[in-house]
Amino acid sequence: MERQEVSLKKEDGVALLRIERPKRLNALSRDIVKQIGELLEEIEVDEETRVLLIHSEKHFAAGADIQDMAECNEQEAAEFVFSPVFDRIEALPIPTVAAIEGYALGGGLELALACDIRFAAETAKMGFPEINLGIMPGAGGTVRAPKLIGASAAMELIFSGGTISAQRAWELGLVNRLEPEASLFEAAWEFAARLSKKAPLALRMAKKTIQEGLAMDSEIAAVHNESKNWASLFRTEDQKEGMRAFLEKRSPVYQGK
Repeated sequence: MERQEVSLKKEDGVALLRIERPKRLNALSRDIVKQIGELLEEIEVDEETRVLLIHSEKHFAAGADIQDMAECNEQEAAEFVFSPVFDRIEALPIPTVAAIEGYALGGGLELALACDIRFAAETAKMGFPEINLGIMPGAGGTVRAPKLIGASAAMELIFSGGTISAQRAWELGLVNRLEPEASLFEAAWEFAARLSKKAPLALRMAKKTIQEGLAMDSEIAAVHNESKNWASLFRTEDQKEGMRAFLEKRSPVYQGK
Protein backbone atom coordinates (compact mmCIF):
# COMPACT_ATOMS: atom_id res chain seq x y z
CA MET A 1 0.00 0.00 0.00
CA GLU A 2 1.23 3.52 -0.82
CA ARG A 3 2.60 5.25 2.28
CA GLN A 4 0.90 8.53 3.09
CA GLU A 5 3.54 11.26 3.21
CA VAL A 6 1.24 14.28 3.20
CA SER A 7 -1.04 15.15 6.10
CA LEU A 8 -4.10 17.40 6.36
CA LYS A 9 -5.48 18.68 9.64
CA LYS A 10 -8.36 21.10 10.08
CA GLU A 11 -9.04 23.41 12.99
CA ASP A 12 -11.31 26.44 13.31
CA GLY A 13 -11.57 27.04 9.57
CA VAL A 14 -7.86 26.54 8.83
CA ALA A 15 -6.63 23.52 6.88
CA LEU A 16 -2.98 22.67 7.57
CA LEU A 17 -1.23 20.67 4.85
CA ARG A 18 2.21 19.22 5.53
CA ILE A 19 4.71 17.08 3.62
CA GLU A 20 6.14 14.48 5.98
CA ARG A 21 9.24 13.06 4.35
CA PRO A 22 12.01 14.32 6.64
CA LYS A 23 14.76 11.91 5.55
CA ARG A 24 14.56 13.36 2.01
CA LEU A 25 14.18 16.98 3.21
CA ASN A 26 10.54 16.77 2.11
CA ALA A 27 11.56 16.47 -1.53
CA LEU A 28 8.60 16.24 -3.90
CA SER A 29 7.93 12.92 -5.57
CA ARG A 30 5.15 12.05 -7.98
CA ASP A 31 3.38 10.19 -5.17
CA ILE A 32 3.59 13.17 -2.83
CA VAL A 33 2.19 15.56 -5.42
CA LYS A 34 -0.55 13.03 -6.19
CA GLN A 35 -1.39 12.91 -2.48
CA ILE A 36 -1.50 16.72 -2.33
CA GLY A 37 -3.92 16.63 -5.26
CA GLU A 38 -6.14 14.11 -3.49
CA LEU A 39 -6.25 16.25 -0.34
CA LEU A 40 -7.07 19.32 -2.44
CA GLU A 41 -10.21 17.52 -3.58
CA GLU A 42 -11.32 17.50 0.05
CA ILE A 43 -10.46 21.18 0.55
CA GLU A 44 -12.18 22.24 -2.68
CA VAL A 45 -15.58 20.96 -1.51
CA ASP A 46 -15.31 21.83 2.20
CA GLU A 47 -17.23 25.02 2.88
CA GLU A 48 -15.97 25.06 6.48
CA THR A 49 -12.34 25.48 5.35
CA ARG A 50 -11.67 29.19 4.97
CA VAL A 51 -7.85 29.28 4.75
CA LEU A 52 -5.18 26.81 3.61
CA LEU A 53 -1.79 26.88 5.35
CA ILE A 54 1.05 24.84 3.83
CA HIS A 55 3.99 24.15 6.14
CA SER A 56 6.45 21.30 6.53
CA GLU A 57 8.74 20.91 9.52
CA LYS A 58 12.47 21.76 9.15
CA HIS A 59 12.28 22.02 5.35
CA PHE A 60 9.38 23.31 3.27
CA ALA A 61 10.34 21.14 0.28
CA ALA A 62 13.82 20.61 -1.14
CA GLY A 63 12.76 20.43 -4.77
CA ALA A 64 11.66 17.46 -6.81
CA ASP A 65 13.12 14.03 -6.13
CA ILE A 66 15.93 13.65 -8.68
CA GLN A 67 15.90 9.86 -8.33
CA ASP A 68 12.34 9.91 -9.65
CA MET A 69 13.17 11.79 -12.83
CA ALA A 70 16.83 11.17 -13.71
CA GLU A 71 16.08 8.63 -16.46
CA CYS A 72 12.80 10.11 -17.73
CA ASN A 73 12.32 10.55 -21.47
CA GLU A 74 10.34 13.49 -22.84
CA GLN A 75 6.97 11.77 -22.58
CA GLU A 76 7.65 10.56 -19.06
CA ALA A 77 8.79 14.06 -18.07
CA ALA A 78 5.54 15.49 -19.44
CA GLU A 79 3.65 13.06 -17.22
CA PHE A 80 5.86 13.96 -14.23
CA VAL A 81 5.01 17.69 -14.13
CA PHE A 82 3.52 19.12 -10.94
CA SER A 83 1.83 22.11 -12.60
CA PRO A 84 -1.74 20.74 -12.64
CA VAL A 85 -1.74 20.32 -8.85
CA PHE A 86 0.03 23.62 -8.18
CA ASP A 87 -2.42 25.37 -10.52
CA ARG A 88 -5.27 24.00 -8.41
CA ILE A 89 -3.69 25.52 -5.30
CA GLU A 90 -3.52 28.91 -7.01
CA ALA A 91 -7.12 28.51 -8.19
CA LEU A 92 -8.52 27.78 -4.73
CA PRO A 93 -11.13 30.44 -3.91
CA ILE A 94 -9.86 30.73 -0.31
CA PRO A 95 -6.68 32.49 0.87
CA THR A 96 -3.59 30.27 0.85
CA VAL A 97 -0.48 30.82 2.98
CA ALA A 98 2.94 29.16 2.74
CA ALA A 99 5.16 29.03 5.84
CA ILE A 100 8.72 28.36 4.66
CA GLU A 101 11.51 27.07 6.84
CA GLY A 102 14.70 25.37 5.76
CA TYR A 103 14.90 24.72 2.03
CA ALA A 104 12.32 25.77 -0.55
CA LEU A 105 14.11 24.83 -3.75
CA GLY A 106 12.93 24.16 -7.30
CA GLY A 107 9.52 22.56 -7.11
CA GLY A 108 9.38 23.42 -3.41
CA LEU A 109 9.69 27.13 -4.18
CA GLU A 110 7.16 26.72 -7.00
CA LEU A 111 4.76 25.19 -4.47
CA ALA A 112 5.20 28.24 -2.24
CA LEU A 113 4.71 30.59 -5.23
CA ALA A 114 1.36 28.94 -5.97
CA CYS A 115 0.16 30.31 -2.60
CA ASP A 116 -1.19 33.82 -2.12
CA ILE A 117 1.04 34.84 0.79
CA ARG A 118 4.44 33.59 1.96
CA PHE A 119 5.97 33.71 5.44
CA ALA A 120 9.62 32.68 5.74
CA ALA A 121 11.93 31.86 8.61
CA GLU A 122 14.95 34.12 8.76
CA THR A 123 17.13 31.03 8.23
CA ALA A 124 15.26 29.74 5.17
CA LYS A 125 16.99 29.23 1.81
CA MET A 126 15.29 29.54 -1.56
CA GLY A 127 16.20 29.13 -5.20
CA PHE A 128 15.75 27.48 -8.57
CA PRO A 129 18.66 24.99 -8.94
CA GLU A 130 17.21 23.27 -12.02
CA ILE A 131 19.65 24.88 -14.46
CA ASN A 132 22.48 23.02 -12.66
CA LEU A 133 20.76 19.75 -13.61
CA GLY A 134 20.36 20.53 -17.29
CA ILE A 135 16.71 21.55 -17.01
CA MET A 136 14.69 24.59 -15.89
CA PRO A 137 11.74 25.26 -13.58
CA GLY A 138 8.71 23.39 -14.87
CA ALA A 139 5.91 23.92 -12.34
CA GLY A 140 5.17 27.61 -12.67
CA GLY A 141 8.52 29.12 -11.68
CA THR A 142 9.17 30.88 -15.00
CA VAL A 143 5.66 32.37 -14.88
CA ARG A 144 4.89 33.21 -11.23
CA ALA A 145 8.33 34.45 -10.20
CA PRO A 146 8.58 37.11 -12.97
CA LYS A 147 5.08 38.33 -12.15
CA LEU A 148 6.02 38.63 -8.49
CA ILE A 149 9.52 40.10 -8.59
CA GLY A 150 9.98 41.23 -12.20
CA ALA A 151 11.53 39.48 -15.18
CA SER A 152 15.14 40.51 -14.60
CA ALA A 153 15.28 39.42 -10.95
CA ALA A 154 13.56 36.13 -11.82
CA MET A 155 16.00 35.53 -14.66
CA GLU A 156 18.93 36.05 -12.32
CA LEU A 157 17.56 33.41 -9.95
CA ILE A 158 16.68 30.94 -12.69
CA PHE A 159 19.78 31.40 -14.87
CA SER A 160 22.26 31.26 -11.97
CA GLY A 161 20.72 28.26 -10.22
CA GLY A 162 21.90 29.81 -6.97
CA THR A 163 20.36 29.84 -3.52
CA ILE A 164 19.33 33.05 -1.79
CA SER A 165 18.73 33.89 1.84
CA ALA A 166 15.32 34.64 3.29
CA GLN A 167 16.44 38.24 3.75
CA ARG A 168 17.23 38.54 0.03
CA ALA A 169 13.94 36.85 -0.85
CA TRP A 170 12.12 39.43 1.28
CA GLU A 171 14.04 42.29 -0.34
CA LEU A 172 13.02 41.01 -3.78
CA GLY A 173 9.39 40.61 -2.76
CA LEU A 174 9.47 36.83 -3.07
CA VAL A 175 8.14 36.50 0.49
CA ASN A 176 5.81 38.77 2.46
CA ARG A 177 7.17 38.40 5.97
CA LEU A 178 10.27 37.24 7.81
CA GLU A 179 10.01 35.55 11.20
CA PRO A 180 12.48 33.97 13.61
CA GLU A 181 12.65 30.25 12.87
CA ALA A 182 11.35 29.34 16.32
CA SER A 183 8.17 31.36 15.87
CA LEU A 184 7.56 30.98 12.13
CA PHE A 185 4.78 28.42 12.32
CA GLU A 186 3.05 30.17 15.20
CA ALA A 187 3.09 33.49 13.32
CA ALA A 188 1.77 31.92 10.11
CA TRP A 189 -0.90 29.98 12.00
CA GLU A 190 -2.06 33.09 13.88
CA PHE A 191 -2.28 34.98 10.59
CA ALA A 192 -4.28 32.18 8.94
CA ALA A 193 -6.55 31.95 11.99
CA ARG A 194 -7.24 35.70 11.82
CA LEU A 195 -8.14 35.38 8.15
CA SER A 196 -10.49 32.50 8.94
CA LYS A 197 -12.55 34.88 11.10
CA LYS A 198 -13.01 37.40 8.30
CA ALA A 199 -16.13 37.43 6.13
CA PRO A 200 -15.57 34.33 3.96
CA LEU A 201 -17.62 35.48 0.97
CA ALA A 202 -15.81 38.82 0.95
CA LEU A 203 -12.42 37.07 1.14
CA ARG A 204 -13.33 34.83 -1.78
CA MET A 205 -14.64 37.74 -3.81
CA ALA A 206 -11.55 39.82 -3.07
CA LYS A 207 -9.26 37.01 -4.24
CA LYS A 208 -11.37 36.40 -7.34
CA THR A 209 -11.37 40.12 -8.18
CA ILE A 210 -7.60 40.46 -7.77
CA GLN A 211 -6.99 37.45 -10.03
CA GLU A 212 -9.46 38.70 -12.63
CA GLY A 213 -7.92 42.18 -12.58
CA LEU A 214 -4.40 40.82 -13.07
CA ALA A 215 -5.59 38.88 -16.11
CA MET A 216 -7.22 41.90 -17.76
CA ASP A 217 -5.37 44.11 -20.24
CA SER A 218 -7.47 47.17 -19.47
CA GLU A 219 -7.25 48.91 -16.09
CA ILE A 220 -10.61 50.54 -16.75
CA ALA A 221 -12.19 47.13 -17.32
CA ALA A 222 -10.56 45.80 -14.16
CA VAL A 223 -11.91 48.68 -12.06
CA HIS A 224 -15.38 48.21 -13.59
CA ASN A 225 -15.19 44.51 -12.69
CA GLU A 226 -14.14 45.42 -9.15
CA SER A 227 -17.14 47.76 -8.77
CA LYS A 228 -19.51 45.04 -9.98
CA ASN A 229 -18.06 42.45 -7.60
CA TRP A 230 -18.07 44.93 -4.71
CA ALA A 231 -21.76 45.69 -5.22
CA SER A 232 -22.62 41.98 -5.38
CA LEU A 233 -21.52 41.55 -1.75
CA PHE A 234 -24.40 43.75 -0.63
CA ARG A 235 -26.79 40.88 -1.26
CA THR A 236 -25.04 38.77 1.39
CA GLU A 237 -25.97 38.35 5.04
CA ASP A 238 -22.29 38.73 5.92
CA GLN A 239 -22.29 42.32 4.63
CA LYS A 240 -25.29 43.19 6.81
CA GLU A 241 -23.70 41.47 9.83
CA GLY A 242 -20.34 43.19 9.31
CA MET A 243 -21.75 46.70 9.04
CA ARG A 244 -24.31 46.24 11.82
CA ALA A 245 -21.58 44.88 14.12
CA PHE A 246 -19.45 47.94 13.34
CA LEU A 247 -22.31 50.32 14.17
CA GLU A 248 -23.16 48.34 17.32
CA LYS A 249 -19.48 48.28 18.39
CA ARG A 250 -19.26 44.48 18.62
CA SER A 251 -17.34 41.73 16.87
CA PRO A 252 -19.10 40.34 13.79
CA VAL A 253 -20.05 36.69 13.52
CA TYR A 254 -19.93 35.66 9.88
CA GLN A 255 -21.87 32.68 8.53
CA GLY A 256 -20.64 32.68 4.94
CA LYS A 257 -24.09 33.55 3.62
